[in-house]
Amino acid sequence: MTAIPEGVAPLVFLTGASSGIGQALALAYARQGWRLALVARRVESVQIWVEQAGIAAERVRIYAADVSDRQSIIAAAESCLNTWGVPEIVVACAGISHGIDTAERADLDVFEDLLQTNLLGLAATFHPFLAPMRVRQSGTLVGVASVAGIRGLPGHGGYCASKAGVISYCESLRMELAPHKVRVVTLLPGFIETPMTRGNPYPMPFLMPVDKFAEQALRAIAAGRAYRVIPWPMAWVVRLLRWAPAVLLDRVMGRRQRKPRKTSS
Repeated sequence: MTAIPEGVAPLVFLTGASSGIGQALALAYARQGWRLALVARRVESVQIWVEQAGIAAERVRIYAADVSDRQSIIAAAESCLNTWGVPEIVVACAGISHGIDTAERADLDVFEDLLQTNLLGLAATFHPFLAPMRVRQSGTLVGVASVAGIRGLPGHGGYCASKAGVISYCESLRMELAPHKVRVVTLLPGFIETPMTRGNPYPMPFLMPVDKFAEQALRAIAAGRAYRVIPWPMAWVVRLLRWAPAVLLDRVMGRRQRKPRKTSS
């Protein structure tokens, strides 16, 4: 990678900074001395968190944007480019999770929201940085997927489809950008202690504190790992899921309690 000018802290551009994995990653980078370009829908809550975390104001810029609104996230990225230049790392972390029932008309709209936020929002986040990173011949794009993207889960089809799309999209992008020395890292979290998993009504094996996830994620990103499942025991589950025959998967997972629907009471 191109060397960062002496005395200038490296820059990370990160979506989903208002809570969960995004906020934990932001704090981990802040503790390593990075400058933070943080994107969130709830700007005021992020500003309060930055103050409470003791992060120096001159090291942070907060951009109001919704990744499901393509022009909104592109405008935030362009503002960052104009203010601070090209980041060393871009982390597309913003995401939503809801159960769906395809028999319910309202859930088709929920499905669309899942794809718009989790998959197309990720591509829109990366879009403004591709050309300048290619010119610079360095940079890292990080897509936060999920182990739920490996195989389908009952009642979770929209989320699984969106995260499977992230995995395939990032793999395609990685091969496209390799000649330009731009890395693409795909992170696959298992069950992480965040507001998103708090209401899950089913067992969550290997449930991991979000700060521990952030530590391991930063190491994987720094190493330029193409693909990393966190925590590591979940990587073995992923291997089993990949190769499990459909008849066995149906028998085991078919009895699994479903993710609550957004539109359910």
